[in-house]
Amino acid sequence: MKKTNKSGIYAFVLALVIFALDQVVKGRVVLSMPPGKSIPIIQNVFHLSYVQNTGAAFSFMKGHTELISLFTGLLLLALLVYTIIVVRRGQHGSCLVYSLMLIFAGGAGNLFDRVLRGYVVDMFDFRVWPVFNVADIAICVGCALLVLYLLILEPRSAKQKQ
Repeated sequence: MKKTNKSGIYAFVLALVIFALDQVVKGRVVLSMPPGKSIPIIQNVFHLSYVQNTGAAFSFMKGHTELISLFTGLLLLALLVYTIIVVRRGQHGSCLVYSLMLIFAGGAGNLFDRVLRGYVVDMFDFRVWPVFNVADIAICVGCALLVLYLLILEPRSAKQKQ
């Protein structure tokens, strides 16, 4: 059980590092590129592109920044409270805690953008997928870990307890 508590601290530190990295990368893009600019790194494969996204994932609900911010803030608060409860009880493994904190870090990074700028800064452009950022990567990795936990690790753990 102490392992989960330590994992909670490490996961929280990881979330802070990811949040900071996300903001540093976004800040660098804002300071060094005009909106709409695209710099090819690998021509027609990978570009650094400065996109101001006023929507949610895949520009869904574009232009509804206040509503998205409110909804995201409430979800992040619930996620943080749930994660704290999970860590304090020490009943779940590290994978769950890390997945939740990755999702939290990414959501907080994008929420910070929406509140600060009125849009989310996106920059990684693979030309076959919508442009995304470090926060989006954290959310996707966190969701993948959560699915892994829910579909494989938790059922395995439940079987071992029986």
